[in-house]
Amino acid sequence: MPTFIEVCAGCGGLSSGFIEAGFTPLLLNELNPTFCESLKKNHPNTNVVAGCMTSLDLTPYRGRVDVLQGGIPCQAFSHAGERRGLDDPRGQLMVKFNALILQCMPKVILVENVKGLVTHDSGKTFASIKELFANNGEYVIYSKVLNAVEYDVPQKRERVVLVGVHRSVNKTFVYPEPLARRIVLRDVLSDVPPSPCASYPARKKAVMDLVPQGGCWVDLPPDVQRAYVGDRVLASGGGKRGIARRLAMDAPSLTLTTSPAQKQTERCHPTETRPLSVREYARIQTFPDTYVFAGSTTHQYTQIGNAVPVRLAYHVATSVKALFD
Repeated sequence: MPTFIEVCAGCGGLSSGFIEAGFTPLLLNELNPTFCESLKKNHPNTNVVAGCMTSLDLTPYRGRVDVLQGGIPCQAFSHAGERRGLDDPRGQLMVKFNALILQCMPKVILVENVKGLVTHDSGKTFASIKELFANNGEYVIYSKVLNAVEYDVPQKRERVVLVGVHRSVNKTFVYPEPLARRIVLRDVLSDVPPSPCASYPARKKAVMDLVPQGGCWVDLPPDVQRAYVGDRVLASGGGKRGIARRLAMDAPSLTLTTSPAQKQTERCHPTETRPLSVREYARIQTFPDTYVFAGSTTHQYTQIGNAVPVRLAYHVATSVKALFD
């Protein structure tokens, strides 16, 4: 079976998909200690190394690892942030990742990141990253933005997936084809195991009670709109449709964030006036019900919201695995 090492592994969405596709993990690395506990609980026979990826030495794995991958922290390129890119210390982790590539020289490299990376600085940042990972022709670089909803995930979630194939492999990488079927929330929000759940204060619940399935603040009565979102949002023409957003059973979820109850990014249950629970979050991110998340409720939401959906990871992994068949 092909092997992989993953850095910035989070709670294990990407690695779980690769394991399901038949890959063997040699090492999983994650900075956050709570996230590491989740990795250990769910992958007990895997070497989980806590700490920053910059402290790793992967030289001993040279010739032993087939895939080096990672969800390199994306805040530096997010549409929600200042998008400072490689000027941000977190953007410099791309350079550190390339140092790990040179240490172990895997047959394949894979990096997933937010869609905003592609357009940062008019595409110049992404072009620089691809040139960096090519390492003077050692790797052929592919990139594509994938939407999780097209790969067995009941959620609209776009991520750029960059794949580098060492020239010695002598095969062309082909991204997975979108699937014809679409999974919606009705398919996954039944018989969900009990779990912790955030709550709304009474005032917010009274507002959310007025929002229909699939609706948001624009569906509220005018007086409630003004009181809840304020004149600035009203004057903007109503572009912020995440405010007071209730999901719909017959549609996929919007992109899950690290909190289901923030005013700008509401993820209200379709038929109950409450945020999605931890296990509902996990269902939407296609983690199995047996997957254990360590830490507080807040930590659990954060882990799941940051993760690569497991089924998306699986389909990408099957395409990578074809390079070794």
